Amino acid sequence: MSIKWEGVMPAVTTQFTANDELDLELFKVNIKAQLDAGVHGIVLGGTLGEASTLTDDERRILTRETVAFVKGKVPVLMNIAEQTTKAAINLAKTAEEDGAKGLMMLPPMRYKASDAEVVEYFKAVANSTSLPIMIYNNPVDYKIEVTLDMFAELLKTCPNIQAVKESTRDTTNITRIKNRFGDRLAIMTGVDTLALESLILGADGWVAGLVDAFPAETVAIYELQKAGRIKEAIAIYRWFMPLLELDINPKLVQYIKLASAYTKIGSEYVRAPRLVLEGEERKTIIKIIEDGLKTRPTLPAYKKM
Repeated sequence: MSIKWEGVMPAVTTQFTANDELDLELFKVNIKAQLDAGVHGIVLGGTLGEASTLTDDERRILTRETVAFVKGKVPVLMNIAEQTTKAAINLAKTAEEDGAKGLMMLPPMRYKASDAEVVEYFKAVANSTSLPIMIYNNPVDYKIEVTLDMFAELLKTCPNIQAVKESTRDTTNITRIKNRFGDRLAIMTGVDTLALESLILGADGWVAGLVDAFPAETVAIYELQKAGRIKEAIAIYRWFMPLLELDINPKLVQYIKLASAYTKIGSEYVRAPRLVLEGEERKTIIKIIEDGLKTRPTLPAYKKM
């Protein structure tokens, strides 16, 4: 089983009702907007999906509903962010049963594992499933870095480890990965504010956040730079930057959900302990969103280039 690791893959939000239940109807509104914009995959259960607050049943429902809704147009991936190897293996199993075509995987959560422990964790899960895997490397937020030497060990024995979501925030890492592994390890940039730079440097795609509110603009940047229309991509990217900066804050879920409510493809309901924004912080974020909407660019033709 394989995935074409390229293009824009939204780390989609999980939509909730005011009563803290899954809002599958609004969830599908957002997924449809992503598909209409031309995304290349869907990632469920990431940070933006509020994975740590979801029950096992809810994750399975989201996977099945998404797989049924996209009807094979793009691959559906489930994120694994677990505390134990046993739980991670079980989630990989149920994700595959429910129709996911790939996995995104973080190192073990909460415990600051050693390099050897992290490698063994990834190996155990990879060897338990036939699904292709993208390792999410985000030492800034999750305090564990998957080094190039660790990747080298994993790639020797785990053919289904195929990609990295590169979120170290060091763009020179893209060149290091390409120099060392060539096409063996695809690179999906995972930081919205470094996305265009990363793509130009050789990243294969973009696991995006603000795409949840602005799907067309996100895909346009990817497609334009791929077609060599760099100036057009830069113009959109410069307009987008104040909004993209909402992705690099501990409250990125609240910020991006509020933006998606303004673009009418999501709501701002979050699951506790998160709370909807209030006071001056809310006013600040609303101003950023409204300023962006006032100057929202008319996009050039970007599909099927």
